[in-house]
Amino acid sequence: MLRRAVPLGALAMCGALLTACAGAGGAGSGSGSHSINVLMVNNPQMADLQNLTADNFTKQTGIKVNFTLLPENDVRDKITQDFSSQAGQYDVATISNYETPIYAKNGWLAPLTSYAKKDTAFDQGDILPAMRQSLTASGQIYAEPFYGESSFLMYRKDIFKEKGLTMPTNPTWQQVAALAAKADGAKPGMKGICLRGLPGWGEVMAPLTTVVNTMGGTWFDKDWKAQVDSPAFEKATKFYVDLVRSHGEAGAPQSGFAECLNDTEQGKVAMWYDATSAAGSLEASGSPVAGKMGYAPAPVGQTKSSGWLYTWAWGVQKASKHRDDAWKFISWASSKKYEDLVGSKLGWSNVPAGKRTSTYANPKYVAAASAFATATANALKSADPGNPGVQPRPAPGIQFVGIPEFTDLGTQVSQQISSAIAGKTSVEKALKASQVLAEKVAAKYDAK
Repeated sequence: MLRRAVPLGALAMCGALLTACAGAGGAGSGSGSHSINVLMVNNPQMADLQNLTADNFTKQTGIKVNFTLLPENDVRDKITQDFSSQAGQYDVATISNYETPIYAKNGWLAPLTSYAKKDTAFDQGDILPAMRQSLTASGQIYAEPFYGESSFLMYRKDIFKEKGLTMPTNPTWQQVAALAAKADGAKPGMKGICLRGLPGWGEVMAPLTTVVNTMGGTWFDKDWKAQVDSPAFEKATKFYVDLVRSHGEAGAPQSGFAECLNDTEQGKVAMWYDATSAAGSLEASGSPVAGKMGYAPAPVGQTKSSGWLYTWAWGVQKASKHRDDAWKFISWASSKKYEDLVGSKLGWSNVPAGKRTSTYANPKYVAAASAFATATANALKSADPGNPGVQPRPAPGIQFVGIPEFTDLGTQVSQQISSAIAGKTSVEKALKASQVLAEKVAAKYDAK
């Protein structure tokens, strides 16, 4: 939702080959008697982790890590399948603050509280409060964050200067739409904005739901009445669909985080609304747009803020027979020491940030991430999962609804929205069909 451009084909190949790309020769100087299987999303930060593991973690511990990397939608399906059946194929997987309380309640995760308490070097107290809370259930820690993110608006400062455009300090969506129209065509082939259109509850529905929230809508009211075809939800969805169809990227119905990242780096769009984690990639050494980007708060309508709250975190399958080794990997991958390693090897802007208070007090990181560090920290602080809109909600969540059924509901609704972006159906028809789906979910809770 959590993401620098990497060859998707190469990462998919890693996923297909399972261990072939997984720290080849990773047992290296270790005994080879210890190994764990890690399933993770193919975001850039995870690719960096994969590349650094054998020469650092494995060399130090003797624990070989077999990585499988898959695209976001695919990895969610595979994790759910393996963890729900407790098949034990994977010891560790990247899960989010959406899945963690649900998986914990279902008994699919091993609690990590005792490990975190014993491992004082890990410094659990340094984890940002919002992240700690979102990964804790019934008083137990069930996941540790690899990196955290909110969302904000990224834009080309040089293009805005050339066109005489000014980004407001706290932009509204109406202002953003006007800027997108003026920036459209600023360079040959450049579009005004990139917005996700790819189906998936964690793809198009993530940014769209934040627009719905700030424009007065909600998936369900406090009494579990479905509101997907309400005037406010329809207004926000029409706005989003019209904006991306009029001034959005080419191939929008197939564009998710990775595609928008590539489009932004390649100068194909003047603005992009998405995850704060993208900034590290945009500002990385070698990025064609490094130093050219500006960062503004997530655009709003009726609310003071609208950025989401999300973390890709490490969860250990309860059926794992290698919990001790799994914790050693997690405590390394989410540590301050690992952040220092990334900073020294790959550049400080590439650090998987957004999870630790100390990161934003680290002068090396702050200096390297000066373009976006403050904007990211402010976005994380202003995110309010319990109160993201203008009305009370029956379940927590900003870019999702914190119930198990949202995986299927959000995915099915996303397919309707993506179809509207493609021009194959109208927003009205898409939401009418989606309302029926939402009412079925609501009936389960309304009856309780």
